[in-house]
Amino acid sequence: MLRPLFNRSNDVKKVGITDLRKNLSRYLKRVKRGESVLVFDRDQPIAQIISMRKVVRRIASDNARLKRLESKGLIRRGNGNAAWWLLKRRPTKVPGSVLQDLFEERRSGR
Repeated sequence: MLRPLFNRSNDVKKVGITDLRKNLSRYLKRVKRGESVLVFDRDQPIAQIISMRKVVRRIASDNARLKRLESKGLIRRGNGNAAWWLLKRRPTKVPGSVLQDLFEERRSGR
């Protein structure tokens, strides 16, 4: 039995789409108890249903890690306006051609 890479716990239930559809309430009860449900479509994993408590814990731990890195000066978090900032600026023009430089480098053997 193959173990999914994205869930390391032993409490993963594998289920097909048809069975999930027929027994959704039963699987949601398992998720409420902290188990995960891995949904397959013709032997291909397509989704994973996990408890919101796990998601919230993961988000909280990610935020705590980012705060630690920020306090150490290792990262600087953005303010969410990156798309606006990028739209207001034009790309920097670099003289020459990357492709030409690569060909030249290959010819000279560097």
